[in-house]
Amino acid sequence: MPADSDRLISETRAERERLVALLGDLSPEQWAAPSLCAGWRVREVTAHITMPFRTKPLAFLTGLAGAGFSFNRFADRDARATTRSRSEAELVDLLRHNIDNPWQPPGGGGAGALSHDVIHGLDVTEALGLPAAPADRIALALASAGPRQLKYFGVDLKGRRLTATDADVSVGEGVAVPMTAREILLVVTGRRPVGGASGAD
Repeated sequence: MPADSDRLISETRAERERLVALLGDLSPEQWAAPSLCAGWRVREVTAHITMPFRTKPLAFLTGLAGAGFSFNRFADRDARATTRSRSEAELVDLLRHNIDNPWQPPGGGGAGALSHDVIHGLDVTEALGLPAAPADRIALALASAGPRQLKYFGVDLKGRRLTATDADVSVGEGVAVPMTAREILLVVTGRRPVGGASGAD
C-alpha cells in the first residue's frame, strides 16, 4: 500500500534534521573519508544530497545535456564542482535551510525524495560507522522498491524475498531471506551484494 504523503513529508523532514546534526559534528578526517558511493568522499555525497536545492530546472537540463544526458555523469561533475566551491559548513547550512524543501524527483514523488536522503545518508553512516536512520524510516523508503528500482541499481535478487527483521517490509519474491531493513536497503541499491548480508547465502 502506498505510504501516506503526510508521513513521507514528515519522515523526509526528520531525516534531513538527522543528517544536519550528524554532518555538523564530523571531523575534517571524516569529511575526507571515502563513502559507499564509488569515487566519492563524504564531501561529495553531501554535495549531492543538496543538489536538488541548488539546481534550477534550466541549469539541470543544460548540465544534463553537457554530460551527454547521463545523469550519473552530470551528478558526478556537479558533486565535485560543488565541493570545490563550497565549504563543509556551507553544505550543512544549505541542507539546514532546506529541511522543509518540497522537492520531489521526477516520477518519484514523496517516496523518491525520502529515498534520496535515506540512501545517501546511509552512504555516509555506513562508511563512517555511525548510526543509520531508524528502521521504520528505512522501511518506508523500501516500500517503493520494485522491479524498476532494482533494475536501475543493477540488482537481481535471484528468487529471494528479503524480509526485514526489524520493520514491516520485504522486497522481492521467492525464498525468504531475513535481514535488517538497513541491510536490505544496502542490497537493493547495489551497495552490498545479495550474498553479502547476514541471512543470505
